[in-house]
Amino acid sequence: MPVDPSVRTRDGELLRTRQSGILLHPTSLPDADPAPADNPGFATSLTPGRAGSGDFGPAAYRFVDWMAAAGQHLWQVLPLGPTGPGNSPYMSPSALALNPLLIDLTDLVGRGWLRGDTALPLRERGDDSRMAFGPVSRFRMQCLREAVRGFAAEPADGEAQTAFRAFCGGEVDWLDDYALFMALSTRYPEGSWTDWPRALSARDPAALSEARTHFQEETHFWKFVQWTAFRQWQALKAYANGRGIRIVGDLPIFVAMHSADVWASPGLFDLDGSLRPRVVAGVPPDYFSATGQLWGNPLYRWERHADEGFAWWIRRMRSALTIADIVRVDHFRGFAACWEVPADAPNAIGGQWVPGPGIALFDALTAALGSLPIIAEDLGVVTPDVTALREAVGLPGMRILQFAFGDDARNPYLPHNHAPDTVVYSGTHDNDTSRGWFASANPAERVAVQTYLKTDGHEIQWDLIHVASQSVARLAVYPMQDVLGLGAEARMNRPGDPDGCWGWRFSWPQLQDWQTRRLWQITAAHGRMPSQR
Repeated sequence: MPVDPSVRTRDGELLRTRQSGILLHPTSLPDADPAPADNPGFATSLTPGRAGSGDFGPAAYRFVDWMAAAGQHLWQVLPLGPTGPGNSPYMSPSALALNPLLIDLTDLVGRGWLRGDTALPLRERGDDSRMAFGPVSRFRMQCLREAVRGFAAEPADGEAQTAFRAFCGGEVDWLDDYALFMALSTRYPEGSWTDWPRALSARDPAALSEARTHFQEETHFWKFVQWTAFRQWQALKAYANGRGIRIVGDLPIFVAMHSADVWASPGLFDLDGSLRPRVVAGVPPDYFSATGQLWGNPLYRWERHADEGFAWWIRRMRSALTIADIVRVDHFRGFAACWEVPADAPNAIGGQWVPGPGIALFDALTAALGSLPIIAEDLGVVTPDVTALREAVGLPGMRILQFAFGDDARNPYLPHNHAPDTVVYSGTHDNDTSRGWFASANPAERVAVQTYLKTDGHEIQWDLIHVASQSVARLAVYPMQDVLGLGAEARMNRPGDPDGCWGWRFSWPQLQDWQTRRLWQITAAHGRMPSQR
C-alpha cells in the first residue's frame, strides 16, 4: 500500500531547521597543519603535505573545527566512492565502496603499519592548488599495499584483526563481489569487465570460485582498504556530528558500466546479449552544453527492480545513510524520466525521454528505511512531472543563484521566488566560482545581477552568500571557493569536459580570520545558528 504523502516526513531536525553549510570535497582539503592541536584527529607523525591530496586525516578535523567557528552546520561532499574515468567521483567502480585515495596515511603510520618516512616526492606533487591524480594515486596505493603487510603482522586475535573480520562479515553482501572485481580489474587493466574471459564476465560459478582462490591475497587487500576507509570516515563523521555538523552526502542516480554493481547484477541494467549497454544515460542540450551531455552510464531495467521490491536500491540507500546524515540524490529528474541515448551515439542530441520508476521507488525506500533525509537535485530540464514527483515524495529541491539572472522576475532561482522546502546555493561543483561566473557573464546578466543585489559586483561572492543566507530556504550551502573569494582557476568541474577537473585544493593561508567572522555574522543575522532554534 502506498505511503500517504502527508506522513512522508524527512527528519525534521535535519531538513526543517534553518541552517547553512559548506560544499567541499575531502580531496580539496589542504595539507595537515604542523602545529599541535587539542583533539586526537590532529595527531600525526608524517610531515604535512607528503600525501599530495586531501583525505580523512588531520586537515579534515581542522576543517570541521573551522566550520564550527564559522557557525556552519552542514558539510556537503561529493560522492565518496572510488573515482572513475577522468577522475570523476560520479563514475565509480562501486556504488557502495569508499575511495582509497581518501585514506589518512598518518593513521596507518600511527598504527605501525606504514613507515613514518614515507613521502610523495615533491617533484611529483606539482602545484599544491591542484591534485596531481596520477602520481598521487600511485603513491597512495603503494602506501596501502605496504600497510596491509604491516596489518598482517597484527595478532590474529587482536583488536584490529577482530574488527576487520567483523567488517568483512557485516558487508559480505557487496564486499566479496567488489574485492574480486577490483582484483580482476588489476589482472585485466585494459577495457571493461565485458572484455574479460567470458567465464568471468558472465559470472560462471566455477570460474568465480577458482578466481576467488587464485586472487585471495589481492581480494584481502581490497577488503582491508575498505575497512580502513570506513573506519576512518566513521570516526571523522562522529567528530563532526559531535561538533553539531551534519554530513550531506551525494548519491549519483546512475552507476558506471565498469563497476562491480553492473558486473554482479547485469539483469538489473539495460544490456544486450553480449552484456554491453544497449542505451546509455545523458541529458539533452542545456545550460552547460549545446550538444547535451553523454554520460555513458547504463540505464536501469526498472521493471526488474520493481519485481525485486527495489531491494538493490534499498541496500544502496541504507549504505548512503550510514555514510551521511543527509543524502543529496543527484539527477532526481531521472526518477520521473531519463534521457536515453543509443550506446553508439556520438553525442546526446538524438536521445529520448523514457519513464523512470516514479513514486513506487520512494514508497519502497520509505517502507524499508523509514524517514529519509533526502535533497532532490532537480536541476536541468525540469518538466512538470519532475516537480510533481518531488512534491509528492516531500523532498526539498535546489535553487542555484547563478541560474537566477538570465531572464525575468519569474525565474524560480531568484530569491523572492524561493520556498522554505528548498536548498539555496550560490553555485555547485558544476558551476564556475561566483567570481568566475560574474566575470564571464554577458552584459545584460551583469546588469540584472547588480540591479537585483544592489551591488557593483566587487565582492559578488559575498553578495551571493548574503542573499542566500537571507533566503526563506531552510538550508543554504556555499562552495568553499566562494568563502575564499577565488576566481575561475578554482573551479571544481566543467560538465562535458573529461580533462582537468576535480583536482582543486585550497591552502590554509587562503583562509583568514575575517572570513570566519564575516560568515558567522551573516549566519547569525539570518537565524541560521543553533542558539536561534
